Amino acid sequence: MLIKGIIILMLVLILVSLFSALALVFRARGRSTRVATALTWRIGLSLALFILLMAGLYFGIIPPNGLR
Repeated sequence: MLIKGIIILMLVLILVSLFSALALVFRARGRSTRVATALTWRIGLSLALFILLMAGLYFGIIPPNGLR
């Protein structure tokens, strides 16, 4: 159950970062580096989630048939 919570939390953080970058694009009209920072966070979180999922599969935390 803990691994499901971590996965959902990471997905929510990725979406929050994506939509904050979208809001910054409309608000700053591209004159701010905050958009790039928000998108960098999104990419970093996505990579971290992918690595955690692959490590969980490798170490047997996540079974090959998926979480139930």
